[in-house]
Amino acid sequence: MEEKVFDLHDVVEMKKPHPCGENRWEIIRMGADIRIKCLGCEHSVLLPRSEFKRKMKKVIVHHEKEA
Repeated sequence: MEEKVFDLHDVVEMKKPHPCGENRWEIIRMGADIRIKCLGCEHSVLLPRSEFKRKMKKVIVHHEKEA
């Protein structure tokens, strides 16, 4: 199975939508746990990295790093 590649400030799509109806999330913190913020209602959720990898569907927008 292909390893999912994601980084800080990427916009990702999760398998299930948030109760507000939005399915796009921004990664705002990375470590052992990953904090994501709903781009619809601004609610944030903290998930263990293993759970995040399982629930993430795909990366929609990769954040461009400044040189």
